Amino acid sequence: MSSSGNNTYGAIHRYEPPRESTAALIAIVLLTVVEVVFVGMFTYGLVAGWGLSEFGNMFLGGLLAVIFVDLAFILLLYRKEFLPDVMIVKKRRRKWEDLYIQEDQMEGTEIGGDAWENIKRAVYPYYKK
Repeated sequence: MSSSGNNTYGAIHRYEPPRESTAALIAIVLLTVVEVVFVGMFTYGLVAGWGLSEFGNMFLGGLLAVIFVDLAFILLLYRKEFLPDVMIVKKRRRKWEDLYIQEDQMEGTEIGGDAWENIKRAVYPYYKK
């Protein structure tokens, strides 16, 4: 679904609602159960002192890695299936806008000009024209 030519800054250009598939919901629930089991094993391992032996320390590190990979898959499925696809229009600013100058100043100022004005500005920088 596209908007009709509304390209102002910050306008929503495309909005596709999420699919919300049942298979993804079941997969997220199963991955969450597995996540809880691994977090429980990791917590028990820390309390029981598995990290004091060399093998136990590597096992706890592996459990922690599996926990984060599982969490990554849960978040990936959630983002893909349950968040809407939204494209917001952002217009690129022109280069002179990046310098914090006004539009009428984008051509710059003339070299030389009134010499007396330049001397006054050099002596007293806050001098107003």
